Amino acid sequence: MRLFYSAASPYVRKVLVCADEVGLRAAIELTPVAVSPVSENADVAAANPLTKVPTLVLDDGTALFDSRVIVEYLDHLSGGRLLPPAGPERWRVLRDQAVADGLTDAALLARYERALRPEALQWPEWDAGQLRKVRQALDDLERQFRPSSAAPLAGDIAVACALGYLDFRFPELGWREGRPRLAAFDAAMAARPSMQASAPPPA
Repeated sequence: MRLFYSAASPYVRKVLVCADEVGLRAAIELTPVAVSPVSENADVAAANPLTKVPTLVLDDGTALFDSRVIVEYLDHLSGGRLLPPAGPERWRVLRDQAVADGLTDAALLARYERALRPEALQWPEWDAGQLRKVRQALDDLERQFRPSSAAPLAGDIAVACALGYLDFRFPELGWREGRPRLAAFDAAMAARPSMQASAPPPA
């Protein structure tokens, strides 16, 4: 398998941590690429019409994207190690992943507004609106998120990677303040080799 990836992408990190946690990391060849909403990458576009990372190309040429689909595939290969079987626990884990991914979506939109849009065209209300979603998602996770008591599941990993992205791109948010449960979870996850091996490069 070959993974088109960017080391700074929180979604790529989620896939890499999932693969590492289920013993599949060595089966994935990494192909670094540069993609953004305002630039084309022909190699990635040939596999993924959305031209996004992560994109996983299987040995038969099938391309899988986005990160949630890739996580489902890794769960399949690992015999259900990342997602519980159908039932309340599965929906809880999928909800955790959805909140974490939505938080990450909002943070990325704020990042693009700041880093890619010309300064004269930047929209402060847009930036504030996205960061409001980030804070709301953090508060929701602080209230209802219950990490796995055993090895991390897909929801745990998605949350950890979302929090890591905030540390990477938005340290000024100080997301730990008033959120002791999330902070303790983050500290425990940060000690795992899979998280350490996938840490983004210095900003």
